[in-house]
Amino acid sequence: MKYSGMPSGMWLLFKRSFRGSLTNILHYDRETAENLTDKAHKEYRKIIAELPEFEKGDRFKMNIVSCAMLCGFILNMPDRPSVDRMSEYYEKAMMNRAMKWFCRIMGRNKFTDKDIKSMKQTAAFKAADRNPYSWNMDYLPYEDNSGYEARFYRCGICTLMKKLGLEEYIPAMCHLDYSMSEAGGASVFIREYTLASGGPYCDCGYKKKL
Repeated sequence: MKYSGMPSGMWLLFKRSFRGSLTNILHYDRETAENLTDKAHKEYRKIIAELPEFEKGDRFKMNIVSCAMLCGFILNMPDRPSVDRMSEYYEKAMMNRAMKWFCRIMGRNKFTDKDIKSMKQTAAFKAADRNPYSWNMDYLPYEDNSGYEARFYRCGICTLMKKLGLEEYIPAMCHLDYSMSEAGGASVFIREYTLASGGPYCDCGYKKKL
């Protein structure tokens, strides 16, 4: 994958919040946070360069790019925090002002005909059949018309983090689904299983807020 385009833009958009959360959440001093961020950027570019290009129409490129960014930071941390602490770090790093705005826009379109059409297209696309760093999912509407579930059988985040020896931190990324749904304001996020915890699939349920 080329660094130019989305990976470069994502770094510019989230660099400050990732660096700030090193101090605010993980309590590194400012100099250490600066040095760690520089090292993380080099690691991030290396990870990106080793990823395949995503097909046009694959909606999950942003997911794998944000995973690569987090991995770049983790691989350069002098001390590895617990999964709970990493979950808090990643949430604060990702949920900056721009991301909250993005979530609100997505929330306004949640459950619209356009959203449902997009979910069905993504389910039919099955990008992970051709790219192990993408996702395969089914679209399952609730029978009572109260929302829908996106059920994932292949996960690019699991593939990448296992490759990098960071499998224990996959739940830190899964946790962000709750935060993004809440920020969107249109749905309550529901989950029972994850692939990372040995489940048969990852269920991402979105129930309409009343």
